[in-house]
Amino acid sequence: MNKNLNRLQSYPFEKLNKLKNIPLATSKNSINLALGEPQHTIPALLKQAIQQVSIDGFSKYPATKGGEIIRYKIGNWLTKRFKLLTINPDENILTVNGTREALFSFAQCIVDSTVSKPLVLMPNPFYQIYEGATFLAGAKPWFVNCLEENFWLPDFTSVPKEVWENCQLLYICSPNNPTGIVLDRNILQFLIKKADKYDFVIAADECYSEIYADEKPIGLLQVCAELGRSDFKRCMVFHSLSKRSNVPGLRSGFVAGDADLIKKFWLYRTYHGCAMSHVVQDISAIAWEDEEHVRVNRDLYRQKYAAVIEILAPVIEIIYPPASFYLWLKTPIDDVEFTQQLFIQQNVTVLPGSFLSRTAHGINPGKNRVRIALVASIEECIEAAERLCIFIKDL
Repeated sequence: MNKNLNRLQSYPFEKLNKLKNIPLATSKNSINLALGEPQHTIPALLKQAIQQVSIDGFSKYPATKGGEIIRYKIGNWLTKRFKLLTINPDENILTVNGTREALFSFAQCIVDSTVSKPLVLMPNPFYQIYEGATFLAGAKPWFVNCLEENFWLPDFTSVPKEVWENCQLLYICSPNNPTGIVLDRNILQFLIKKADKYDFVIAADECYSEIYADEKPIGLLQVCAELGRSDFKRCMVFHSLSKRSNVPGLRSGFVAGDADLIKKFWLYRTYHGCAMSHVVQDISAIAWEDEEHVRVNRDLYRQKYAAVIEILAPVIEIIYPPASFYLWLKTPIDDVEFTQQLFIQQNVTVLPGSFLSRTAHGINPGKNRVRIALVASIEECIEAAERLCIFIKDL
């Protein structure tokens, strides 16, 4: 067996299930706000596409890179959304089966474990795939803490020179899971300069980019374009339809950026056996071409944020994040105890922040925080917020 498997922790939801293995003290219905799985109705145009798509696509092996049509549609979307002058669908884009598998496999392709002390940098708290991908690639994670005093932004200026020197890959997540914070132009420019100086790759997880409160989050390739870096050197972005179009089960996304990296990642994926089916490509191409369903989806989240924050604000400190569909709530007691007692007393499930982070540099940034995913219907989110109010008042 691969010995690096022993370095993996249980996934957060496995820990959560064990935490919930206890009798309830209420007969109230279950409301689960722990999993970041969109629950809005599938957009009408995608329902129609699913019903009308030709099943003949199942009779052919799909190309690993993805077909010309979907890559062309993705290229158009990227150009418009992130104000790119141009992007070559043949050289700069690969289709992937959701960002999760791509973020994982990318590290396996990029990391050279034969060199001494290979490091992969990532924010803390973080999406657990980053850490697992790092371990199984034979590298070591180096966590950049996201702290309240820094407005939950990862403090990249605190990273020592010797860490940058050993960095091979940097994962960033903007908008961030779980905080909803967005990296600004200055931070992205700073990271691009570091990547140039120390020769590492930036993998930007941007799958929440289309769920925002007011201002559109800026993207890594957008900053590259502003700097005149039309080759997107050392920069890769990961996007998905799961959150944008409310179809997590479609498992559809793409990777775009540096043509040299795309070429190597494409080679890796030809052996990896993860090509997107023609049927999913056809449905996805329609999704990337339409923005109206995305606006509708975004407005639903805005309505839920407004309603939930209004209910919770009188009893607990709460901030409307710039983007994503999460609340990163500070708990008056230990986050694990808070989560368990909330479940027992109110049958509402949230995720302990400490399950999403690691103790690094003497601090666990997720301690005494919980992640609340506003993915259920607005009625359920309101009911959950009301139960949270009762629970907090009784603490």
